[in-house]
Amino acid sequence: LEKMTDLVAVWEVALSDGVHKIEFEHGTTSGKRVVYVDGKEEIRKEWMFKLVGKETFTVGAAKTKATINIDAVSGFAYEYTLEINGKSLKKYMENRSKTTNTWILSLGGTDYRVVLEKDTMDVWCNGQKLETAGEFVEDGTETHFNVGNYSCCIKAVSSGKRKEGIIHTLIVDDREIPEAVE
Repeated sequence: LEKMTDLVAVWEVALSDGVHKIEFEHGTTSGKRVVYVDGKEEIRKEWMFKLVGKETFTVGAAKTKATINIDAVSGFAYEYTLEINGKSLKKYMENRSKTTNTWILSLGGTDYRVVLEKDTMDVWCNGQKLETAGEFVEDGTETHFNVGNYSCCIKAVSSGKRKEGIIHTLIVDDREIPEAVE
């Protein structure tokens, strides 16, 4: 296995189907550019005479668009920034925390990462989109699904406050699971 000697940047990106690791190699003498997503080579370019520019690729099951920008800072120093869906990684993650809820839980010795996409009400678990059944209840809605042999439910209830909106709670075996912060 070739040693990644020109590794200049590593990012962790939390998407609905999991947390993805993006690694970027930039050979400033050879002009080489290599992008790895979760250890798999996505792009390889050798002998690039232009050392600045961008590389665009996709990440995860939903083929989310990602771009690495390569900018010269001074002399032979370079800055590498990652954009997800056209937004800086920081902006993307801030926006994502408003549009998704994430729970990390351990059931029967197995770890699960459950993600609710609030706009579509899609539920993901460990990289797979789950079959769900939604129903209206007295104080809101319930979205039912299974994780392993466990029946789960995400309850959506109005907070009563306009700024807070709807509160989503994951319940597994009558136990409330606290939301994770990624």
